[in-house]
Amino acid sequence: HGQDDIWEATEPLVQSAVDGFNVTVFAYGQTGSGKSYTMLGDGDSTSANEGIISRAIRKLFNSKRDIEELSRGERSVSLNVEMLEIYNEQVRDLLRAGSETDEGTPLKIVGSEAVGSIRKPVTCEAEVFKILKMAQRRRCVKATQSNATSSRSHLLFSVQFCVYNQDGSSAQTGKLNVCDLAGSERLSKSCATGALLKETQHINLSLSTLSNVIEKLQAGDTNIPFRDSKLTSLLQNSLGGNSKTLCIICCNPLQTHFHETLCSLRFAAKINKVDLKAVQNFSA
Repeated sequence: HGQDDIWEATEPLVQSAVDGFNVTVFAYGQTGSGKSYTMLGDGDSTSANEGIISRAIRKLFNSKRDIEELSRGERSVSLNVEMLEIYNEQVRDLLRAGSETDEGTPLKIVGSEAVGSIRKPVTCEAEVFKILKMAQRRRCVKATQSNATSSRSHLLFSVQFCVYNQDGSSAQTGKLNVCDLAGSERLSKSCATGALLKETQHINLSLSTLSNVIEKLQAGDTNIPFRDSKLTSLLQNSLGGNSKTLCIICCNPLQTHFHETLCSLRFAAKINKVDLKAVQNFSA
């Protein structure tokens, strides 16, 4: 499937965020299978190969214009963005000054929110694309034997879509979370050592926790280990609460990656059985 096919399946969920629902889209698969390409495209927001994030941003701002024009001034819309990175089980704010040169102070998680993260108001598409490029530069990406541009962290991009009445009261609030997960790695293939080895271990452990959480949710267990990793803590509402969630499975077609592809498909079969109940965030 191409980028257009992926967007066709994703667009109704982005519309749900406009309508006041919490929505999450995340890509899962081994390293080098195309997750970042699916989410971010080829880096050009004007090309036919643009990713889900660029297309979603364009749709959100088109919806903002439509709502404000059709309401004839009775309603206004504001958007703000948040960009987080989970690197070695530490949550970093990619919008914070200094993130490009040092790791900074890791953020604490309370409930399913990163305390102290920057939520930057945005007024146009170009402003968001500029933020995206800056955040991509700050994200930890390294070369391994499995992937020349391997993401060494999980990326969580969030957009809050708020609709206000003429008197300034909130009418409804939707939120779109787009998560580009770091890919799982087999040490026998990546041959990671030193810092790369530590990163790989943290990535694999967090993905294993994610899989365990999905299994518990599928079984209807009341004791879900969301707090076992930063990733599942931040995705708690998306996985087991008030959210509409889409999981995109990325697979490498080569025979040598058969085992990893099979694991990804088994994960897809498990997550497909999780039942979520989304509620519209509406204020009378």
